[in-house]
Amino acid sequence: MPAKFRDYYEVLGVAKSATSDEIKSAFRKLARKHHPDLAKDKKTAEEKFKEINEAYEVLGNPENRKKYDAYGANWSQPGAGGYASQGGGRNFNSTAGGFGGMDGMGGDFHFGGTGYSDFFEQFFGTRRGRAYGGGTDFEEVPQRGNDVEADILVTLDEVLHGATRQISFRKEGAQGPQTYTVKIPQGVHEGQRIRLAGQGGLGGARGEAGDLYLRVRLQKHPDFRIEESNITCDIEIPAWQAVLGGEQMLPTPEGRIKLKIPAGTENGKKFRIPGRGLPEKGGKRGDFYAVVEIKIPTNPSEKEKALWKQLSEF
Repeated sequence: MPAKFRDYYEVLGVAKSATSDEIKSAFRKLARKHHPDLAKDKKTAEEKFKEINEAYEVLGNPENRKKYDAYGANWSQPGAGGYASQGGGRNFNSTAGGFGGMDGMGGDFHFGGTGYSDFFEQFFGTRRGRAYGGGTDFEEVPQRGNDVEADILVTLDEVLHGATRQISFRKEGAQGPQTYTVKIPQGVHEGQRIRLAGQGGLGGARGEAGDLYLRVRLQKHPDFRIEESNITCDIEIPAWQAVLGGEQMLPTPEGRIKLKIPAGTENGKKFRIPGRGLPEKGGKRGDFYAVVEIKIPTNPSEKEKALWKQLSEF
């Protein structure tokens, strides 16, 4: 059965006509509110944070949003981009990026522990080509099973320190779900694949099974942007500090650090803090970048207006 439809617009609290900037703003606001590091009830916050991330991964990506809007609540109907019924059985449209079932040989995969909901898995998740189709093979030539690729959502903390994750998956026709302990290596990057040998589609005529690949998707963070091993953060400073200089406490994934702001700092100035990024091979680490945003008073008091007027007369 198809998973229950998820209204990602409702999750982020935005209208279907929302702009990309409005969607981004809503995500950041909710992500800060429900970030597990800040919440008292970490378990509840963690689930909510995953839900918010999933919604933003769809609505914040133009291609995903277009597909989601095209099918909406009818996503599970025949011919839609995700789950579809065909001939009384199940067939998933792998070219549309849906869950992607495999014809014959008991090839449907159902995942747990990847960090995504069943709906996301079926509509946007697993990808593969056609599997061995069964039937009569007079030559009995062994055929290797298809490789399968699914997404796994990885947190920033897991990237920094590495982790192990229990992933469960069930192939249609199997007696029950299989559980596999997946090692998430320290410093794993967006798009990197973790291989589970022999856990893909079944082979034909006693051919070997394909492999299962878990493609890493980094969980979005309300404050940090990640590019390879580098982390970038925007930092607001008041206009007077940009002119006079001073110090600001800068948030990093491993705690706050003090950043010196030189006098005459311009808007968009990028500060590099070496070795505060993500782990790399060989024990090195990437860098952390702070990008300055000068905060201009939007509703100054009369006293503040007078002071700004004095400055304008110099």
